[in-house]
Amino acid sequence: MATIFSRIIAGEIPCYKVAENDRFFAFLDINPLKEGHTLVVPKQETDYLFDLDDEQLGQMMIFAKEVAAKIKREIPCNRVAVVVLGLEVPHAHIHLIPIESENDVDFHREKVKLTPEEFKNIAKKLSR
Repeated sequence: MATIFSRIIAGEIPCYKVAENDRFFAFLDINPLKEGHTLVVPKQETDYLFDLDDEQLGQMMIFAKEVAAKIKREIPCNRVAVVVLGLEVPHAHIHLIPIESENDVDFHREKVKLTPEEFKNIAKKLSR
């Protein structure tokens, strides 16, 4: 069965898309730690990030770098954190999180609540 991320990429499940190319897809996390929290995934369904071959992994990081630059430009933050956890969905993914301090990357803290309109506005800013 396809992962939730594969279903998002296929358009079966709606998302707030930020960027896409022929190999990778970026969209807003619907349970964000901070406004602008984005997920970057390969279109090829692969369970674990380090199961990607070296070329794919390198290209994914370059794609993530481009998305992170947009986040840094559009969302007030000190840095954009790169987090790889990989247990919640069996599809390789990278979290890009705008942060002011390391405390902003605590996945146990309460998530930011955003309206659909706020998500749309953020995605629009980041997709420029």
